[in-house]
Amino acid sequence: MAYELEGRMLEVCTCNVLCPCWIGEDPDGGTCDAIVAWHVDKGTVDGVDVSGHAVVALAHIPGNILQGNWKAVIYVDEKATDEQQEALLKVFTGELGGPVADLAQLIGEVVAVEREPITFTVAQGEGSVTIGSGMTPVADADMDSYTGPHGQPATLHENIFSFIPGSPAYVSKATKYRRNTSDYGLKDIDLEGHNAIQGHFKFEAV
Repeated sequence: MAYELEGRMLEVCTCNVLCPCWIGEDPDGGTCDAIVAWHVDKGTVDGVDVSGHAVVALAHIPGNILQGNWKAVIYVDEKATDEQQEALLKVFTGELGGPVADLAQLIGEVVAVEREPITFTVAQGEGSVTIGSGMTPVADADMDSYTGPHGQPATLHENIFSFIPGSPAYVSKATKYRRNTSDYGLKDIDLEGHNAIQGHFKFEAV
């Protein structure tokens, strides 16, 4: 099998809650600037164990998400070996096909691929992600899940677009979203109370 990956995803963007991109509508304000982080809890790529590592896209989406032409910087967990990084990039650039390739084809330009410390947590409906270290990380976000009438996380199912195709997505709100990416020609962001999504994924390709 080319790859078999299981893990968790966090996404936060400049759209209001709920981001219209997930239902195929144009983003609020006409464009969307997002962090999308996938943490592989367990998995292999062409026999290479990539468990415990993360890939993050800091992206500018210039219009309707389904039209593609995104501009992105890709970050790989600095703890990954060169072999693990190569394996993860093969998946998340679409080279190995499968469900991830459908997402990767929407990126029109990869501005850079970087290695940074990536801190990623999801627990009981709360999540956070930090890329970089020090007083001014490259990006960081915290989020809380919305809940239904009985306290269960509110979810999206069968929506037209998803960063975790085939899995339900938990509707959340970002209590913090900061991004320092002007050096790459992407917007710097400092927002509170905007869209966030969480979820689990299982990606497979032969």
